[in-house]
Amino acid sequence: LAQAHYEDGSPIQFGSVGGGGRYDDLVSRFTGQAVPATGFSFGVSRFAAALSALGLTGSVEEKPLVLVVASEKDRSADYLAMAGELRAAGFRAEAFVGSGNMGKQMKYADRRGAVAAVIVGSNEREEGLVTIKDLKLGARLAADISDNKQWREEQPAQETVSRDNWIAAVATVAQRNK
Repeated sequence: LAQAHYEDGSPIQFGSVGGGGRYDDLVSRFTGQAVPATGFSFGVSRFAAALSALGLTGSVEEKPLVLVVASEKDRSADYLAMAGELRAAGFRAEAFVGSGNMGKQMKYADRRGAVAAVIVGSNEREEGLVTIKDLKLGARLAADISDNKQWREEQPAQETVSRDNWIAAVATVAQRNK
């Protein structure tokens, strides 16, 4: 049998990948009726972790992540639809949900490792435009910036494109950051 090890050489213990038993009281908690019940569960995530540690999952290139920023709280359906369009084009995509200003959303995108953020605020929406922020390029360029005013005025890692061409613009950003 193959054995997976930690960096210090000690074996990795994964535990069980399945379990089950009797759950007679579970149904009565919800319905008030005593019903005999049994169940079984297969630990897919634990099994996947074991396969990965053993090197049996093969290599899969992860698709780039793009975050659709929630600029207008009442447009969530639009942002979710845009995330769907990105997924259909082969990207991993999230539409930001919850509350948070632009800064909080950009920090979230950075923590998630997103390559780009897509922004459609009221101005863009009314003009049929989409703003694409290249988060990786922005991080690289920010390291060399000493003048914050110039950075804000030039926005070197951001472009605004027609709503008709926004997926192609995101693809360009993703290609640039491979």
